[in-house]
Amino acid sequence: MKPILSEHFQTRVPSPIRLSQIEFLKRTDQVVAVNTAIGNVSLPMHPAMINRMFSLNAPESPFRKGVVKYSTTVGEIETTQTFLHLIESSGFSTQGLYCQITDGGSQAMEIAILGVCGPAGTGDRPLLVIDPTYSNYASMAERTGRSIVTVTRYLEENGKFTLPQLPVIEKVILETKPGALLVIPYDNPTGQFFPQQTLNAIGKLCVKHNLWLISDEAYREVFYTHDQISSIWGITEKEAPGIQGRRISIESASKIWDACGLRIGALMTDHFEFHQKAVAEYTANLCANAIGQYIFGALLHESKLQLHAWFQQQRAYYHKIASALTADLKRKMPQLIVSTPDSALYTVVDVRNLFGAEFDTTDFIMYCAQKGRVEINGVNKTLLVAPMSGFYSPRPGEANPGKTQMRIAYVEPPEIMAEVPTLLAQLLKDYPRNAAYC
Repeated sequence: MKPILSEHFQTRVPSPIRLSQIEFLKRTDQVVAVNTAIGNVSLPMHPAMINRMFSLNAPESPFRKGVVKYSTTVGEIETTQTFLHLIESSGFSTQGLYCQITDGGSQAMEIAILGVCGPAGTGDRPLLVIDPTYSNYASMAERTGRSIVTVTRYLEENGKFTLPQLPVIEKVILETKPGALLVIPYDNPTGQFFPQQTLNAIGKLCVKHNLWLISDEAYREVFYTHDQISSIWGITEKEAPGIQGRRISIESASKIWDACGLRIGALMTDHFEFHQKAVAEYTANLCANAIGQYIFGALLHESKLQLHAWFQQQRAYYHKIASALTADLKRKMPQLIVSTPDSALYTVVDVRNLFGAEFDTTDFIMYCAQKGRVEINGVNKTLLVAPMSGFYSPRPGEANPGKTQMRIAYVEPPEIMAEVPTLLAQLLKDYPRNAAYC
């Protein structure tokens, strides 16, 4: 007899953003992967952070003697002040905000869901998300015994995602009685941008129905429209009376600061008791990465002018890749539906007009990871992307709109990103549709 896995473990499958990489690593041939499945940024960190990383033995470093102690659970003062400084640098007031440092934004998601949603199966305060949404929210909800309810966006023929009208969102609120509504203003995976007036309207809806408003702001400052920057910290009492004391934001060092592996995030709130209880919950984790906190803390000493120069550099870099990628995808495959991202680091493509509504991109992605091979300049390569079906949690009786969709992340160097349309077109051509690879 062998011990039995828990029911939770028995049902676990890899995240859609890791699925293709896990499969590809099983290969023993010499094929090279162009990995656009996960937002694993390949750019160098901010110079101030790099300087600290390479100066851990400097006289002013707390690690100069090789001792790495736990930090306080709430996080080092310099690190919490850094996140507040960055919000202020984007033009938002931080008066009355409380900050908890976490192991990346992912840990902040888990703590937030635990703090505002009730147990699954009891009908008690689920998390309301706008589908498609970042897949880890559904995973974190399931891990913590919470549930997800959804209102769905659809990718139209022109490459635009529809944003559900407020009456539609309100109808779902009345039907499901969520504890919190999640928004991602610089959206992962759709690239949709939520202007401030949209966030203000959502804030008013949360006040009306006494909901928490959670905002994932990992991509704040990366947007390509002429709109003003937006944030839940830009919702004032004037626009949404009663909004104070119900806001939570997820912050991260991963994307804007090119420090995915540093694993530094933050849970920001204007509700003091929530903050106190979040810290109490996090004491079981002891603290976030102490060295990572120190490296990230270097940004506290950068001026707003210096930070804005960095923001502009990041926007210009990703916008150039986004423009070239979407144009080339449409040129090589005119029937392909290609999203027109206004923010973040992702393009969504839909093959329904090429192969019909029954085409399963998960099977295709597994083929790319396990068997795919395209020669480019004498090198055999394959493409790793994320199946969009994992970013939707369809309501009962609804088909999954993501079945024919894939997400492409702008994380490889520009010259490699330029190969993505060729790889995708050839792999779709080579894919044996009578075989399943999952």
